[in-house]
Amino acid sequence: MSVHLRPSQALRLWQQVLLSEVRDDAPDLTVRQAAILLTIYLDPPPHTVRGLAAKLNVTKPVITRALDTMGALKLVSRHRDELDKRNVLIKRTVEGALYVERLGDAIIAKAMELPL
Repeated sequence: MSVHLRPSQALRLWQQVLLSEVRDDAPDLTVRQAAILLTIYLDPPPHTVRGLAAKLNVTKPVITRALDTMGALKLVSRHRDELDKRNVLIKRTVEGALYVERLGDAIIAKAMELPL
């Protein structure tokens, strides 16, 4: 399936999704945090701080700060890699999966509201 949107429609969709997120009781994530969360949930594991930093082209402390926030919200959890103690593995959580699913549903709902 392919979606065809004009730039103004794509921006309107993004705006409407962001507005619904701000108005919702769910936690507000920064764009960076959302990018990290979606990477963890949409790309196959394993996920490490080092790997996420490389993928997003940011430093490891940037990833660590975002994970601190998302961990406090129970969207992800961190565990030491038993095979390589230098690595920290980022794991998905039930709360995080529900958050991502709800976000996907919100995007679909707002896309359906777009004028043709």
